[in-house]
Amino acid sequence: MAVGAIASALATRLLMPAKKPLRRAPLKRKTPLRPTTLARGGAKARGLAGGDASEKGRGPRAGAPEPLAPHPRRPSSAAPKNRAESADDPRAPRPFVKWAGGKRQLLDEIRRHLPERFNTYHEPFLGGGAVFFALSAGRPAHLSDSNERLVRAYRGIRDSVGDVIAILRAHEQDRRSREAYLKMRARDIDSDSDAEVAAWFIYLNKLAFNGLYRVNSKNKFNVPYGDNENAVLCDERNLRACAQALARSELHHEDFTAVAERARAGDLVYFDPPYFPVSVTSYFTSYTVGGFTPDDQKKLRDLAQALKRKRVHVLLSNSPPAAALYTEDLGFSVTEVLASRAVNSKAELRGKITELLIR
Repeated sequence: MAVGAIASALATRLLMPAKKPLRRAPLKRKTPLRPTTLARGGAKARGLAGGDASEKGRGPRAGAPEPLAPHPRRPSSAAPKNRAESADDPRAPRPFVKWAGGKRQLLDEIRRHLPERFNTYHEPFLGGGAVFFALSAGRPAHLSDSNERLVRAYRGIRDSVGDVIAILRAHEQDRRSREAYLKMRARDIDSDSDAEVAAWFIYLNKLAFNGLYRVNSKNKFNVPYGDNENAVLCDERNLRACAQALARSELHHEDFTAVAERARAGDLVYFDPPYFPVSVTSYFTSYTVGGFTPDDQKKLRDLAQALKRKRVHVLLSNSPPAAALYTEDLGFSVTEVLASRAVNSKAELRGKITELLIR
């Protein structure tokens, strides 16, 4: 190409206007980002009971039945084995004492027999409270038992959990000492505070033989030392979770028949009494001085029938001999379930046994 033609082409390009750079419009998000439940740090995210929706202005209308607590999220298959072995949420409150006939391993079966929605929860034979802590924690509840020390232990945890923890911490150093255990067992605890009673009750329950609570005719705790090396005397996280779960509950030391005076249509009453004996020699009901007699079993059946007539939701647990009391013609439905029982003086008699769920 001639030199003159090249010079002419360069001059033309220099005289052309410069192109403006392209500008991209900013991206617009249709909906703003919101913090997740875990980021917000609410009660549900921490796994603690008592996340009352009414505090946020979205509470249920007055008098409306509250839904049953949902199943806790099951760990994935990739979770560690110790987490996968239990369907229970490890952050949820658990019974703070071991109790003969406890219902933790029957919770799924019990849940299937409960109404989806109900108002106030009532449990007249409170014991370890496994059903309350798993299914009704944080909701309005009336919890009662004829064992006054047990009721006072619940009150101590509900009202003064920090004091209970401090007392238990003070006893941790001597917890494996038989002498310390016997000294605690002999203590006249009934004149002390509810927090002292709670710590006393937990201490003896954790270190007694087989976790039993048993008293003699003078209402003296008389279970021998258990030498339990694995006992956790002070589970602070669980005790605080139990205190929060109990925040909306009322606790009563009373006979089981008192529930008839406060249960209303739409409420739920769960009865877990001392069981009908499966043999002549198996009648162990020494949680209180009076025990629980066959006449008491009949009185309980009549009470359950009266509550059902009032349209109160009723569920009972008992042993197979009780089926003769709760017949279909009296309006009851009976289901057999298998439960594991570890409380027996003879190891060969521990294991799976048949129990009844009655409604």
